[in-house]
Amino acid sequence: MAEYERSRTMPAQPEHIFDQAANVHQLDDWLPEALHVDAGDPPAVTVHEDRSGQDMPALLRAEPEQMRLEWGTREQGSYTGWLQVAGIGSGTSEVTVHLSFFEDAHDPGEQAVCDALDGSLRRLEEQVRLRVDNAAG
Repeated sequence: MAEYERSRTMPAQPEHIFDQAANVHQLDDWLPEALHVDAGDPPAVTVHEDRSGQDMPALLRAEPEQMRLEWGTREQGSYTGWLQVAGIGSGTSEVTVHLSFFEDAHDPGEQAVCDALDGSLRRLEEQVRLRVDNAAG
């Protein structure tokens, strides 16, 4: 089993970040670029992975009161992950993403995963900033 975790501090309220991250219709805006989610009938979703060309049945659960997203494959049990948003004061939050791969065949390797997680967190911050800037007028 391989586990990876990355965090990023973002200049936004935790509720704004969580709302953006949990919007199933905008997941592709911040997820790793090789993954695409078809919301289907949540919590059941389908994830298309460009690398393998496969569609995988998955689950996606949002826990707004905990500001946490959890996901994982449904039938194969190859990976799970979570995203946690925590306010750290003065309109700043920390966002942590964690992935666990249970099968070596599904683990793209440390460098690829860390690069993908860092890119996802950067894109999520950009999406939050656009939303907050647009709301401000």
